[in-house]
Amino acid sequence: MPAATEGRSGPSARAVAGGGYDPTVIPTLLLSAGVAMLAIGWLLLRRLGPRARVGRILAAVPIVGVGRARELAETGVTRFIGVTGRIDAESMFEDEHHRPLVFRRSRLEARSRRGWSPLDDQRQVVPFDIVDGLDRIALDAEELDAGLVVVVREAEGTAAEIPDRVPNGTPSDTSIRFRVEQVSGVEHAYAMGVPVLDPERGPILRAGLGRPLVLTTLERAQAMRVLAIDHRSTTRLSAALLAGGLLAMTIGLVWWVIDAVA
Repeated sequence: MPAATEGRSGPSARAVAGGGYDPTVIPTLLLSAGVAMLAIGWLLLRRLGPRARVGRILAAVPIVGVGRARELAETGVTRFIGVTGRIDAESMFEDEHHRPLVFRRSRLEARSRRGWSPLDDQRQVVPFDIVDGLDRIALDAEELDAGLVVVVREAEGTAAEIPDRVPNGTPSDTSIRFRVEQVSGVEHAYAMGVPVLDPERGPILRAGLGRPLVLTTLERAQAMRVLAIDHRSTTRLSAALLAGGLLAMTIGLVWWVIDAVA
């Protein structure tokens, strides 16, 4: 007679002892697949660069009142928070359509093997605040970079169309694009950063705690869609992998628990 199997009991032990199928295989495979899918999805998100990080900030950072943000700045409490309100400035400048602006960034870029390379980058900015009722907090707009999320105005062409604005030796068929990001002085906005006390401007939002300063004149959901425009396929694949990974791990854990108590 075959020797008795010691130290194991339950359906799994009986299946193994009888030379049959071990029920723990499937939940183990599901858990392993889930971990692998989560890891790949996370790596794809990392490849999206700082814009993906800005999207996570927009989705997760809590919105507080401007008055509360001022309190944090004045008491020295370091927290990364978001505020919302209308933009206000003592002085503004106009664009070519005579719209009042507080921020404008124009970039000329050339297509290369590694993507778009900058040829020219110009900024215009004036001090402005985020206002909510009687409360206001300044924004350090000089720090705005990847954290600025607006609808970009873009025009594309070739180097042959602007020979005086590209480096000498640039092939005439090189793809060129001109991108403009601007913030109107009469818009509603979301701003996210660390409130601190500036000796000249008082309470002000700045980058901090390893996160960039974020400003958008769009609703948060719309802003996240704008961030994903240039990486739609990667974003969708990453989202599918993360969702599939969580689902696989959930099913695997439930299956394992049911098998353990059976």
